[in-house]
Amino acid sequence: MTTGTLTNWAGNITYSARELHSPASVDAVRELVADSARVRVLGSGHSFNTIAEPGPDGILLSLAALPPATDVDTTARTVRVAGGVRYAELAARVHRHGLALHNMASLPHISVAGSVATGTHGSGTANGSLASAVREVELVTADGSLLTIGRGDERFDGAVTALGALGVVTALTLDLEPGYEVSQHVFTELPLEGLDFETVAASAYSVSLFTDWRRPGFRQVWLKRRTDQPLPVSPWAAPATEAMHPVPGMPAVNCTEQFGVPGPWHERLPHFRAEFTPSSGAELQSEYLLPRAHALAALHAVDAIRGAIAPVLRICEVRTVAADRQWLSPAYGQDTVALHFTWIEDTEAVLPVVRRLEEALDPFAPRPHWGKVFTTRPEAVRERYPRLGDFAALAGTLDPAGTFANAFVRDALGAPRG
Repeated sequence: MTTGTLTNWAGNITYSARELHSPASVDAVRELVADSARVRVLGSGHSFNTIAEPGPDGILLSLAALPPATDVDTTARTVRVAGGVRYAELAARVHRHGLALHNMASLPHISVAGSVATGTHGSGTANGSLASAVREVELVTADGSLLTIGRGDERFDGAVTALGALGVVTALTLDLEPGYEVSQHVFTELPLEGLDFETVAASAYSVSLFTDWRRPGFRQVWLKRRTDQPLPVSPWAAPATEAMHPVPGMPAVNCTEQFGVPGPWHERLPHFRAEFTPSSGAELQSEYLLPRAHALAALHAVDAIRGAIAPVLRICEVRTVAADRQWLSPAYGQDTVALHFTWIEDTEAVLPVVRRLEEALDPFAPRPHWGKVFTTRPEAVRERYPRLGDFAALAGTLDPAGTFANAFVRDALGAPRG
């Protein structure tokens, strides 16, 4: 047990709980949960809001000390991964078996279970969120029982992206596919005026657009091509002549290989090398996911207020996510465009800009990323999730006493705080 001041990775959240428990076995998790009134799981700490806050009467629980199981079944093309494992570790093990995940987030250092629980994603018009690869969830429920929910179970689509509200996820089983290689091609200066967003977004397996909003258009375009697919053609922007980092002024040495050099999927799909330790967290992040049909209109809405955004922005990344079936996924039921904002580390300066950004995007009914900074009214967020009532009922059944329901979860479900 660790005591003292506990914060998230970015340091913008200080948890009121003064205890962080790191059980070394699933049985220890079960005992701890059964004996606790309030429990939240910290994951890798890469959330920027109070989603992991257990309150002063609760405990924070880390799964990092669990055995880092990554059990690959080459026949079934699946992997069972323990709740504390991070994507970099998982990907390396899967690759050694000649298999692959369908996608990865830009940062490989985040935990698998935490990423899935909050709806985290990579990019690609045909690529679902990271949660879309899950085929089975193993969790410890409020009374310390073990429960497994797999595809075919009517509860499954509510149990994957679940905000930690149903129990402690001790393992996930993911779908795999045959291994593949990816080459990464970076282009510069893509104009916003006249942009054919759908064509650009579909021009490679995974596409990311970057801008600092200091002027219209995108400073960089990252195209990640599977080598079993055609070479990307980008007549809209010029190829980069030097290795690039998404954030202007940052060294590109920490980024994955560029200039079309083929490499294993897990060494190209993320933007950053697994061996690179991310920054100390001197940033805040927000992200909004909205119907892809509104992508261009939404980008113009952001451009209209770039004078307010640019002074507190480090970089904005625009990606796409295919529709999925997870009830609380920000991509539920709709092909999606995701607008991600990495802000400076100044909450007082950033929050007014976040509110103005949300006002600009409001006509497009954006769903905020569950793990990022947002100020959207809880009732407005709830209106954007058609299956929210089903999820609330599932949470009420599996956790009737609200062991896992902190203030963040209660706001999400429309339940009274207390």
